[in-house]
Amino acid sequence: MTPCYGRSAADAEERSVLGRYAIVLWACATLFSLSVVGQALVAFTDVAFLPPMAAWYSGLISYPLLLPIQLVILVLQIRIGMDFWRGAGFFVVPRPGVGRVLRWLSVVYFGAMLLRYLITGRLIIPILFHWVLAANLFVLGHFHATHPGARREPAPRRAAGTIHD
Repeated sequence: MTPCYGRSAADAEERSVLGRYAIVLWACATLFSLSVVGQALVAFTDVAFLPPMAAWYSGLISYPLLLPIQLVILVLQIRIGMDFWRGAGFFVVPRPGVGRVLRWLSVVYFGAMLLRYLITGRLIIPILFHWVLAANLFVLGHFHATHPGARREPAPRRAAGTIHD
């Protein structure tokens, strides 16, 4: 592969990897946004083509508090997706420790929602979208835990002939 516009083959591969992560992260954000919009439509309008509010909402957090929380999560998902799409930004700097924690939390989160479904046998719509959020966390964690860290800055060089203690 030949470099184009001053970019090396390694840079092109890095952008390709980040682009694949971006696609999955954007898919998770899109699915979650459909949940937020669907639930808002049911809460604030009289739509007949969507299930009633009882199917979307467990009541653990009051909806006037839940909606802003969902919007903050969505904004964060968009920001993360943008960083991965651009190949630059806070969320694409590899942090292996953070990645391991995110993967672990995502598995626990997914499992808790599975257990919730097995116990209650209902509320499948919110549980599905919790699984989407768990998948988002897992993908982000996977990147951070497994990325080789090519974006890290090399250690500064020391000038020849100087004494360093």
